[in-house]
Amino acid sequence: MEPKTVTANGLRFGYLEQGQGPLVMLVHGFPDTAYTWDKVMPALADAGYRAVAPFTRGYRPTEVPGDGAYDVETLARDLLGLIDAFGGSAIVVGHDWGAAAAYAAAAMEPARTKLLVTLAVPHPRAMFPTPRLMWKVRHFFALRQRSAVARIKRNDFAYLDMLVKRWSPAWQFGPEELARVKDAFRDDACLDAALAYYRQLSARIPPSHRSRITVPTIAFAGEHDGVLAPRQFEKARTCFTGSYEVVQMPGGHFMHREHPEHFATELVRTLREHQR
Repeated sequence: MEPKTVTANGLRFGYLEQGQGPLVMLVHGFPDTAYTWDKVMPALADAGYRAVAPFTRGYRPTEVPGDGAYDVETLARDLLGLIDAFGGSAIVVGHDWGAAAAYAAAAMEPARTKLLVTLAVPHPRAMFPTPRLMWKVRHFFALRQRSAVARIKRNDFAYLDMLVKRWSPAWQFGPEELARVKDAFRDDACLDAALAYYRQLSARIPPSHRSRITVPTIAFAGEHDGVLAPRQFEKARTCFTGSYEVVQMPGGHFMHREHPEHFATELVRTLREHQR
């Protein structure tokens, strides 16, 4: 698939698209690109959905924004702008940073999200800063450093390989899995933009993450996630007033890449159940 372009929230976004039918917006995280969904999009298209996967702000071919804004609420406004550009409402599927943006967007404008599906990240308001959690998310601090660009590029981006292995410890992945990500990050501006997501993290929860979610939500949790265990998704139930289902999946943080057929089958199942 070759990327197309669309303008949303004042920014030119690259995106991938496949299929016809109800809109499913697929939002990637880090270290990743829209191609992370390349094994999920055909299944959605075959099931009668229009799958659209944007490259989030700063990730080429999407523009690197001149204002340097990468906070969660800006990411949410990007998502809402993209939904508007493609028809006004969507099923939203977000992984990692994409999940953080999706939670915020669903709280800010719930009418835009027909169904919220998140992968690997429970609602941020349910995550309490214990010493164990701080150790598991120590990359948050490492990636904020100005030296991080040079550090990540060393030895053909070996740090990214290490992160993915830490987050999905049972996944025996080959070099092709991160090839597109590494190609994108060879552009220093793109890599710096991706790290700016971490630099703009705040200890203060943004307003959109303080609100309870009214949209029906499905949270996919990897059984062997190296960062967040499935029980942390169960603790998030108080963050939702609409229906909330936790689906445990084999694999870790990158469950949709580790077990793409299983994940795609479960995703299509949940989408169809919510269309009844």
